[in-house]
Amino acid sequence: MSLSDKISNKAEDLGGKAKETAGKVTGDDELRGEGIADQAKAAVKDVVEDVKDALGTATDKVKAALHKD
Repeated sequence: MSLSDKISNKAEDLGGKAKETAGKVTGDDELRGEGIADQAKAAVKDVVEDVKDALGTATDKVKAALHKD
């Protein structure tokens, strides 16, 4: 995962936590729900990036094994 992706995902997660907290404090269930949803989206993006990284590593290993002399 690129550094910019990590920063973007972390920012979305932190923004979601802030929304959730603000929603709890003010009693705004819609804002709280938006915050929870933002956190979930950030978590899904992290998982997708981790899978892409793992596939890239596995592909590199296979290529290296096939081209081994």
